Amino acid sequence: MSHAITVNGTARAVDVDEDTPLLWVLRDVLGMTGTKFGCGRALCGACTVHLDGKPIRSCITPVSAAAGKRITTIEAIGATPAGKKIQQAWIALDVPQCGYCQSGQIMSATALLAGNRNPTDSDIDAAMSGNICRCGTYARIREGIKQAARGLANGNKES
Repeated sequence: MSHAITVNGTARAVDVDEDTPLLWVLRDVLGMTGTKFGCGRALCGACTVHLDGKPIRSCITPVSAAAGKRITTIEAIGATPAGKKIQQAWIALDVPQCGYCQSGQIMSATALLAGNRNPTDSDIDAAMSGNICRCGTYARIREGIKQAARGLANGNKES
């Protein structure tokens, strides 16, 4: 069955069953491998993408649920103001260690800053609680989010 979806601003038609997880459509059908498979049960956050700007777990989201909505993946998140600042902060602070979880971490952090330009530690904890980092870079992730928030507050004055 064919499904019309919009990924990173581009309309795409995919011929898959309606219950096919969005993760596999992105990775296997569209060849967009930035979104990672972690647990397959929405527990780790590695597969996080945005659906109409909200972070969702693509491993449990059927492609049929994405019809008529905007899907944004790690491949395009740097085109958004919050995504660009998050990516810059991640690089500046050497946030990733092994890097496997980082696309999901970046997607969740970007969604947080898109809606809250001045998050508290509690806000960060709540937004990032579904993302697991097996290397334990949580302190660098928190500082990356804070640096990105400062960059957004200062416009282009801070990278």
